[in-house]
Amino acid sequence: MIDVDDLIELVRNYNPRTNEELLRKAYAYGRRMHAGQYRHSGEEYFTHPVAVAAILTEQRLDDATIVTALLHDTIEDTKSTYAEIAREFGDEIAELVDGVTKLTNLQPNSTETKQAENFRKLFMAMSKDLRVILVKLADRLHNMRTIRSLPPEKQVQKARETMDIFAPLAGRMGMQWMREELEDLAFRVLNPEARASIIRRFITLQRETGDVIHKITNDIRRELEKAGVEADVFGRAKKPYSIWRKMEEKEQSFSRLSDIYGFRIITRTEADCYCVLGAIHRRWRAVPGRFKDYISQPKSNGYRSIHTTVSGRDGKRVEVQIRTRQMHEVAEAGVAAHWAYRDGERVENPFAVDPAKWIASLTERFESAEDHDEFLEHVKLEMYSDQVFCFTPRGDVVKLPRGATPLDYAYAIHTRIGDSCVGAKVDGIRVPLWTRLKNGQSVEIITAEGQRPQASWIDIVVTGRAKAAIRRSLREEDRERFIKLGRELARVAFDHIGKKATDKALATAAKQLGLKDAPELLARLGSAELTARAVVQALYPELAEGGEEIDMSRAVVGLQPDQTFKRASCCQPVPGERIVGISYRGQGVVIHAIDCEALAEFEDQPRRWVDLQWHSGTHAPVHSVSLEMTIRNDAGVLGRICTLIGEQRANISDLHFLDRKPDFYRLIIDVDLRDVEHLHAVMLALEAESDVAQVRRYRDLGRRP
Repeated sequence: MIDVDDLIELVRNYNPRTNEELLRKAYAYGRRMHAGQYRHSGEEYFTHPVAVAAILTEQRLDDATIVTALLHDTIEDTKSTYAEIAREFGDEIAELVDGVTKLTNLQPNSTETKQAENFRKLFMAMSKDLRVILVKLADRLHNMRTIRSLPPEKQVQKARETMDIFAPLAGRMGMQWMREELEDLAFRVLNPEARASIIRRFITLQRETGDVIHKITNDIRRELEKAGVEADVFGRAKKPYSIWRKMEEKEQSFSRLSDIYGFRIITRTEADCYCVLGAIHRRWRAVPGRFKDYISQPKSNGYRSIHTTVSGRDGKRVEVQIRTRQMHEVAEAGVAAHWAYRDGERVENPFAVDPAKWIASLTERFESAEDHDEFLEHVKLEMYSDQVFCFTPRGDVVKLPRGATPLDYAYAIHTRIGDSCVGAKVDGIRVPLWTRLKNGQSVEIITAEGQRPQASWIDIVVTGRAKAAIRRSLREEDRERFIKLGRELARVAFDHIGKKATDKALATAAKQLGLKDAPELLARLGSAELTARAVVQALYPELAEGGEEIDMSRAVVGLQPDQTFKRASCCQPVPGERIVGISYRGQGVVIHAIDCEALAEFEDQPRRWVDLQWHSGTHAPVHSVSLEMTIRNDAGVLGRICTLIGEQRANISDLHFLDRKPDFYRLIIDVDLRDVEHLHAVMLALEAESDVAQVRRYRDLGRRP
């Protein structure tokens, strides 16, 4: 593990004015909080936060970010609290640590709805302070570097998350080096045979042709000397995953794949970039369609560079990137360049993008998304796609994802123009609406009054904005017919399970599915965008079974062998919730939910706090939770409520009336449950019942252990 002096030295190398006392304090605090915790590899857990901090020093980041890295797991995994970190290190660092903590539970491989919600959380955290994501990416990078210590199934899960979210996010932020390393580390887990095969091919190729990179590098340097341009030249073989992806996309074997080498030329000035480009193209033949000028048209994350591909030695294709030193710093650090330090001063790189403006440009198009599917389409296109730049007839630039059509262009200009589009001209020539646009083309849209979007347009467009607008228009056009059909489908589905598709039940299902209201749910049901089964499952999910039930005596992990425990009566924690224990002499440990207000009185007694968590697996339905309900005062209502709870396989252990009125009852029902998911299912079923006016979890600080 890197000791504190070495870490401070890493920071001092680029920031001599670093707050050494703050770094020492954070290092000591983090080590103390994580004492006794170990990683799957057997190492002390604190080796991980220190390694994350070291990764961030490579990006020359400020003290607050380095301290956040050292503390990023304290709120999640130790007895530390937000209030304590704010008191010890200030509000800025507490906010950053809290932001990283909130991203810990992202579950990218879950359902589409949850995935969209996870992306919303991610972008919300980014909008507050982008440094949260920088710490999270460094955290994921170190976890991937040390992933071999995890069980095989966990390795696959983490690798898929990395490939689906974290690697594209790093690329979108301009941190290409991190994207490539994350992709390759994930590739090593997900397809080790393919990766090993590509590495073997590389070794064979090098044996047959010699050191091609060294030869081409010398060739380029000679051409630059002739042109009188000073520049640094670096060459490398592309990463195995990058080569694999090209093989898959082009459906070519390794032997036929040519552009497996990449070269970077770092110049002194912007003018030199174009001189180098001329020298390269004079010496070698340029490959058509492989030239991109991101200096005159920078990416939204600040990336600037000239890309070209040429036929080099022995006909091998060589990819060349040309940029200045300042452009290179942004290309390496991406948006993180905004916080970079050198010699104790914040670097004023003219090409570093303002993170606030970058986030605003990234998220503005998400705000129009009406549901999870549309939001997810927006995010994935924004995260995973390269861009093409087209021009309006007046010369304005319109950015679109690769593969976009004139219809996408029309909707990018304005929804009204997209809806009324009847044709398009590209570079003055009439083209079909499904034509794929290319860089630098000029596009003119032809519109007509009375034109409405066609259902076939959904398959033509690629942008989330265009798809959302077309779907919205089609829904509005047939909305009444779809609502009527959806209501009948819902009635049949609910009758099948012995329930009624009441307005309240449908409204509750809509809320659960992230839709605006019941009519919206019915419209989607009638248009086949949503299944009746999904609506029924949203309200009445079957409890997962299988596996041996965990005995109550061993439901909690983290106790000493001789320690006993009981649940606090004030907050009644259940499996699935974050918990902490408070020790009592002679009485064992009392478990509280992490957000229980009763914990405030123990803040000055840290020795009594015990770090605990629920045992993973299926728990027995023995955890009593109090629910406060307001129900209609009518014959048979209470009986139906009890039956409904029983249908969710939950047992009523006690019932107490708080208030009796002519038209309603207010009461507390104690229900025995398995875990927090079981609690959610019971409350959801109760909320959907038309005779239930209100249901909430009842917590009473007056009830103490």
